[in-house]
Amino acid sequence: MLYAIDIGNTSINVGLFKGEELLHSWRLMTGIDRSADEYGSLIFSLLQRHDIPISLIRGATLCSVVPPLVPVFTEVCARYLDTNPLVVEPGIKTGLRLLVDNPRELGPDRVANAVAGTSLYGKPLIVIDFGTATTFDVVSAGGDFLGGAIAPGINIASEALFRRTAMLPRIELQRPRHAIGRGTVTAMQSGILFGYIGLIEKLLSKITAELDAEPYVVATGGYANMFAEVVPAIQAANPNLSLLGLRLIYEMNTIE
Repeated sequence: MLYAIDIGNTSINVGLFKGEELLHSWRLMTGIDRSADEYGSLIFSLLQRHDIPISLIRGATLCSVVPPLVPVFTEVCARYLDTNPLVVEPGIKTGLRLLVDNPRELGPDRVANAVAGTSLYGKPLIVIDFGTATTFDVVSAGGDFLGGAIAPGINIASEALFRRTAMLPRIELQRPRHAIGRGTVTAMQSGILFGYIGLIEKLLSKITAELDAEPYVVATGGYANMFAEVVPAIQAANPNLSLLGLRLIYEMNTIE
């Protein structure tokens, strides 16, 4: 079995694979001050809950946009899973040419998304990741990673309204029935959700115009399913895309 770990700014998505099958996936809150023992005990308890012995774990792979947590989870894998993880970083095989100004600046989660996306849905491709940031990653018909766009995540926008205003409340992000909100909460839901739909549709239109062919559009991240329901251009939602990409990258770099 393979343990895959995608460390994000807000949450850590972990998954357990048996061959190509994703048996289980879990989300943990990212805590920069947590020790390897704290994370290790969480991971151990998740496996224990599903009656999965540590001895079945044959490998691990991870990517992280939080650099201080890379050595922490490297230690977690070594001490609690008895394996040294493959860390997605510059220099490993991905099957993609990275046609960006500085590949070392590129988030490894974005690379994992692109690898899984092209494997599952083909090329050209646009992956929209609804995480702490909303990222658009673009792969050409020839399989080149061209770059993309980064916007503030929808949770950041919602939280900013709450924190930077005196009278606006913290709200639940859900689809309002009408654009014209008749109360503060519904007005905020309208502005945030429909505003983000406009952002997504405009960026998709601009990016598609710069490509030579019509791309397949897939959403991932915590709000993938919600936006796939309200943005017609999104053709599929796959919240675990980065985990699937981690498995593929692991196989490229460990299987001869």
